[in-house]
Amino acid sequence: MANKNEVRLQKFMAEQGIASRRKSEELIAAGKVKVNGHVAQIGDKINPYKDLVTVRGEKVTHVKKRKMVYLMLHKPRGYVTTVSDERGRKTVMDLIPDIKERVYPVGRLDKDSEGLLLLTNDGVFTNCMTHPSHEYAKVYRVTVRPSVSDEALYNLRNGIEIDGRKTAPCEVTILAQEEGRVVLEFILHEGRNREIRKMCESQGLEVARLKRTAIGSLKLGMLPQGQYRELSEQEVKKLLRSAGHKDKAD
Repeated sequence: MANKNEVRLQKFMAEQGIASRRKSEELIAAGKVKVNGHVAQIGDKINPYKDLVTVRGEKVTHVKKRKMVYLMLHKPRGYVTTVSDERGRKTVMDLIPDIKERVYPVGRLDKDSEGLLLLTNDGVFTNCMTHPSHEYAKVYRVTVRPSVSDEALYNLRNGIEIDGRKTAPCEVTILAQEEGRVVLEFILHEGRNREIRKMCESQGLEVARLKRTAIGSLKLGMLPQGQYRELSEQEVKKLLRSAGHKDKAD
């Protein structure tokens, strides 16, 4: 008979703010998680009240009621979107030194990109924001060189084969245009790695600047670069509702 207190290890890790479920599974698969001194396996279940879980040798303390934290960060260029970096590069965590809770990035923005990035310790929220089925619209302001032809615009909007798979149709609008430089707005509903950069490169365009300005109903607004703010309860609820999830207060 199954113990009612048992939960999947990756779910427990996400609930305790270690990482998202997907990232937790990666940590387990890499052999960096132990349960009662033994290397954990994908699919393992644990009893949070009895079992000792460690990640990279650090004990995971079971907290039944944690303070949930939801942050919007205006990420500058030059920071990697990870909790830590083995190569010693600056990470987005360096920008939130006064946040005491253990939070982690929701999704990604590559090192050379900037703009709106979410961080949280809520695994449910992370899953809602990153699951492909929810298709939050993500808005980017992209400066490219030299100029954009009608053919390139058509290809960008209707999909381009990248790494053996065609990109989903998206909205691409010209915001500003001058000699040798064009500012485009992309609205994407999928989040493949470096997708916009690869799309532009396939059309002979150099991306000079890439900035995410919105995710779903959430807009970066006038938040200064390198600064963050907490999301309001209403902002969190609105994002969760868009994913078909019940209010956190319910």
